[in-house]
Amino acid sequence: MVRINKVYTKAGDQGKTQLIGGDKVSKASARIDCYGLVDELNACVGLVISSLDKSAAKPKLHATLVRVQNELFNVGTQLATPDAERRKSLPDIALSHIEALEDEMDLLNADLPELRSFVLPGGSECSGFFHLARTVCRRTERAVVALSQDTEVDARHLVYLNRLSDALFVFGRYALHADGHDEALWQPESV
Repeated sequence: MVRINKVYTKAGDQGKTQLIGGDKVSKASARIDCYGLVDELNACVGLVISSLDKSAAKPKLHATLVRVQNELFNVGTQLATPDAERRKSLPDIALSHIEALEDEMDLLNADLPELRSFVLPGGSECSGFFHLARTVCRRTERAVVALSQDTEVDARHLVYLNRLSDALFVFGRYALHADGHDEALWQPESV
């Protein structure tokens, strides 16, 4: 169980933060950047969930996105824990989480029109928030890939982030179509 009674120490942090396990590191470290980006992504997913209140896609996507928020906390917890033994006792991502995203994408994508060009982000507030979350997810994935070049990172976290960005794209398309909007497609010859 997690208890948070105080969110400040009155001492300042001198640009350092504490990882799970007690190690203090610079807030500029790659590890901190990675789980900070996971937190940013989670905030974007929160915006998507809020925007679903005005969308016909809510019944199909709300529970999935709440689950994703919890899964992102699991990823962040893992990234905030440098000790491999300690990580084993903490919540994590399993292959079943990745497969669930794939199954949900396949189900929703089956009813969407085939794409013949790249989609321009937007079309509705909800779809726009999905695209924002997708791009933050891609940035998060790139940061975790960079971290993995110097530090042990579970490959499932990379696969999960990659699959999640794909899912956010499909979910955004689904929301747009569920709400009766057409997709704006890239038309390179119009420039």
